Amino acid sequence: MAWDFQQRLRDQRDLFNQEHSTRLHRAISWWRAANEQGGSADLQFITAWISLSCCCLTSDDGDDDFLPLMETLVQLDEQQQIYHLLWHTYSGPVKALIKNPFVYRPFWQAQRGQLADWRGSFERSSVEALNCLSRRKVPELLAITLDRLSVLRNQVMGGGATYGSSVNRDQVVTGAELLMSLLPVIFDLMLSHPEQEWGALAYPVISASEPNRQVPVSEE
Repeated sequence: MAWDFQQRLRDQRDLFNQEHSTRLHRAISWWRAANEQGGSADLQFITAWISLSCCCLTSDDGDDDFLPLMETLVQLDEQQQIYHLLWHTYSGPVKALIKNPFVYRPFWQAQRGQLADWRGSFERSSVEALNCLSRRKVPELLAITLDRLSVLRNQVMGGGATYGSSVNRDQVVTGAELLMSLLPVIFDLMLSHPEQEWGALAYPVISASEPNRQVPVSEE
């Protein structure tokens, strides 16, 4: 499957502007790496997350704002692939993530003494997310789900978890499986809509000898 996307990108590269071609080239390369990590949910989650970031990242301010991309993808998703993924394949795991305080940012802020209480906002956030699920508000639900997983990303990649630990195993396994199912849908939609504006690259490929010149993706 990874090779199919890579070949599609090569075949269609003339249809894309340089930034979008670079974005997809990077994302598919990390997804290929994620496919090679089947024996480790930790490594698969990390490499799959990087692939997702390649699709989303348009600035280096550190903020994870998934909603704009999700809204665009759902609007272009005429076959409702994302809807079926969330409602039929991952409905249970998504509910579990929403109800899990260990992937809720304010929970950890409270543990560090930065917040007096996290429970009220957690309950409100969970109700909002479950309402999105029941009302089939796909972009909002997917953005909330990815926001939860971004907390797990920070924990794992920031050295806040033991490799292969059983403590957060369910979240890591669910996160890896969800991302590995979602990414092919994202690639398919991005490859199928070269006319869509996908945003600027936060880190374009720049020539070392000519700092003002962006380098074609084939030279990266």
